[in-house]
Amino acid sequence: MTHNVKRTFAMLLLAIFGSVLLYNCEPEPDSLGEQLFANEATEGTVTPYDLIAYNINNNDSIRSDASKLINLWGSTSSTAVLGAFNESKFGMQKASYLTQLRLSTDNPDFGTNAVVDSVVLVIRPSAAQYDGTALGDITGKAGFLNGDNTIPTNESIKTYAVNKYGNIETAGAPTLFNINVNEVTTFLDANNPSFTRSNVSVSTGALLGTRVFNGNVTAMTILKTSDNSTAFTSNLGFRIPLDKTFFQNKIIAKKGQPELQDASNFTRYFNGIRISVAENDGYLFQFSPNDMEMIMYYKSDVTTNGVVTRPQTTFTFNLKEANAHIGQYEYNRAGSSLSTALATSSEQNGDPRLYTQAMGGPSIGVKIQDTDINKLKTLYQNNKAAIVGAKIRIYTDKTNWDNAYAKPTKFTLLPVDSKAATGELISSTFTQDMLLGFTPYKTYDLDKNPAYYDFTVTKTVKDIVETGAENKTLVINLGEFLALSSSSTTLAGYKYTSRSFAMDRAVFVGTDASNANRIQLLVTYGTKK
Repeated sequence: MTHNVKRTFAMLLLAIFGSVLLYNCEPEPDSLGEQLFANEATEGTVTPYDLIAYNINNNDSIRSDASKLINLWGSTSSTAVLGAFNESKFGMQKASYLTQLRLSTDNPDFGTNAVVDSVVLVIRPSAAQYDGTALGDITGKAGFLNGDNTIPTNESIKTYAVNKYGNIETAGAPTLFNINVNEVTTFLDANNPSFTRSNVSVSTGALLGTRVFNGNVTAMTILKTSDNSTAFTSNLGFRIPLDKTFFQNKIIAKKGQPELQDASNFTRYFNGIRISVAENDGYLFQFSPNDMEMIMYYKSDVTTNGVVTRPQTTFTFNLKEANAHIGQYEYNRAGSSLSTALATSSEQNGDPRLYTQAMGGPSIGVKIQDTDINKLKTLYQNNKAAIVGAKIRIYTDKTNWDNAYAKPTKFTLLPVDSKAATGELISSTFTQDMLLGFTPYKTYDLDKNPAYYDFTVTKTVKDIVETGAENKTLVINLGEFLALSSSSTTLAGYKYTSRSFAMDRAVFVGTDASNANRIQLLVTYGTKK
């Protein structure tokens, strides 16, 4: 190799890794090696190495309080999950939601002879309202009750499908859920660590309301026939009527009493509500807790010039971020493939099938074998083999995950620094590749069986081989790192992910010498001619 060629090779290598420090100036990390080999200054080799990959049992528990249900850090936007889904690989998963509620006004005055007409809870699931036309658009004439008067109106009701994961249909028809709203009789103490976990146990009291959910949400507009002005409007959502007698006795009857004086008294008097589905199979869907509404419609006496009327008034309850919020998740793994896999899992030798599921389900641990690290170190020291690319390639299991469920598209990859007494793996930073701005992973063949994924670990492997950094276990979870805001591409930090409310799951091929699609580390390195 001539002096000029050697100098060109060195400058190219420096430029490539220097540009990464600026912020991923190279859009395709996996093409780093191609640039070096373009002028035949070096010979490039891609070598696969089998990895030790195993299932991590998270004991079906995850932190799922208000601080973890955010979907953009620093934002009031939040996401929770409802539903139930039962299948043979992972077993049954059921998601409920607990929240406190507060009075919109302390010590409210409901007037004289106040009587509740109705109470409604509005849930706003994530729907495909921007993906095309509505499923249905019903228009017609109706009579709208305003206080004691019925007003002729025209109404328009638009229907949209909710985004779902699981068994969307049963016997060819849409899967139906009975969504229940119960009073919570346990104080939801947000300062108590036991009320931050998804497997929290609480007591419930009265069934406040229930309604059959067919997987769709509606938006309604009602206009007065007389002048075309708005009589009523509701944004996209699902409305559940609640027990008006309960609220008459629990709220109206306590007017002027200590229970309604302030938030501290009220949250101990009316602890909150639990929203759940009655069934144990169907699908999961997401909704926004901070967009929920609970509205009480009531009438009371109003005297004007000696004439008593009873117009309808509304009182809203505050369900937003100031309250305790908890995603409550239940699992029944009995008889599932996951149950067997966890019982026989081997951190030392790896597992042939890897199961990953968010919301407290299992994670995947991955480690490079020390013998392979030593081989790479020998190549580097003796053959001057510089690593210019490294990726972990993992396939979904063609046989054990052959279904119509959407393949996962959002992951996190973190280095493990320690293990808590509970078995939970602890990380303290991003991977070095993430810190340098490399694209963390790429997805392939999501519409096929199998799909596969490449996780970028170039800098991570280079550091282990070339600088003696520790060969740490890496952990793969479902869910994505959260951005600081909707207008920012800057990540909030390694601790902030959507794992607490991500709904999908998948089975992957692990450490299985007999399977061509086994998980592997693909290392690209260049050597001098």
